[in-house]
Amino acid sequence: MKYSDELLEKYLTEEQFLSRFSTVSPILPSPSITGYRCKIQAVCGMENGKLVTGIYRKGSHKLIPIRSCPLEDERAPLILSTIRTLANRFHIKAYDEDKGTGHLRHVLIRCSEYYDEVLVVLVTSSYDLPSASDLAAAIHQKHPEVKSISIIVNTEKTSMVIPPNAREKVIYGKGYIMDRLLGLDFRISALSFYQVNPRQARNLYTIAMNMAELRDDDVVIDAYSGTGTIALIASRSGAGKVIGVEANEDAVLDAKENARINGIDNAEFVVADASRWLKEKAKEGLRASVLFLDPPRSGATEEFLAAAGRIDFERIIYVSCNPETLGRDLRYIYRFLPYRAIGIQPVDLFPGSSHIETVVVLERTRRR
Repeated sequence: MKYSDELLEKYLTEEQFLSRFSTVSPILPSPSITGYRCKIQAVCGMENGKLVTGIYRKGSHKLIPIRSCPLEDERAPLILSTIRTLANRFHIKAYDEDKGTGHLRHVLIRCSEYYDEVLVVLVTSSYDLPSASDLAAAIHQKHPEVKSISIIVNTEKTSMVIPPNAREKVIYGKGYIMDRLLGLDFRISALSFYQVNPRQARNLYTIAMNMAELRDDDVVIDAYSGTGTIALIASRSGAGKVIGVEANEDAVLDAKENARINGIDNAEFVVADASRWLKEKAKEGLRASVLFLDPPRSGATEEFLAAAGRIDFERIIYVSCNPETLGRDLRYIYRFLPYRAIGIQPVDLFPGSSHIETVVVLERTRRR
């Protein structure tokens, strides 16, 4: 499919779910349509007695071996090739979920766009991975850009790469890599959320900040704040104070460290469920003017949106990776909350796939 045809198809999808709320602006193309993915997840399996990596056929657990993918950072297939070779040399078998035998389930690779740094995570059936330290040393020797290698155990009967509440064991390096986005340095670990297309993420976050029209007297809430990407960019974009709310404790530790690294003192981060936290703060009389939310593909919950409605924000900036759940959430907002969309901007973060990122700005139409 030509890229222009792909963009048209995505735009029509946006209109299908979102045009009833406001005019949908033309989709912003990605500056790169190949080599943009900085996060790579490979499934491990056995073929003719040798370890192979690839992806599952859609809707199945049938492994399709793949040696390279044009969407991935060019460093990833070279590192995966080395891991396959070394695994076979060290007699490391892929995990067989039917028999419950073997070791290696997935390989996760994260690449820094700005710095020449790569993080490798070996997802295994146990921490007892044969020749783990020798394997790590050999990977780094072949690829000096690999600055961190760790093991995460997944014993679940699931295709999920990293299970909830996973813990990692670092076997080489510092356990994270660094990347730079819009002039800020961010620490990226195995469990961090970070946009997979950082080249286009710059444009995405710039659009979100322009929509927010931040002032130095604004108190900003960043819900689902992850490692603090939006919160820290907002703190440097004119906001007076920013509070990031995130349920994942490891992500909050990364966010606090990212604030320290960048010398930012007007952002704070709390470990909490965003819905419950907003409810409590509304009862305490918290005044905040701008809400950023960037939820998972499942979207926000009605509980969260109802809680957000109690704070009386002037503007809500909703960053979504799923136009269908975004449309569902906007229907709830239009029915129960005093906000209306005044701008909808699709951003193509995922060329070569059906996924679309969207930024919506909602303004309060009346006070509670």
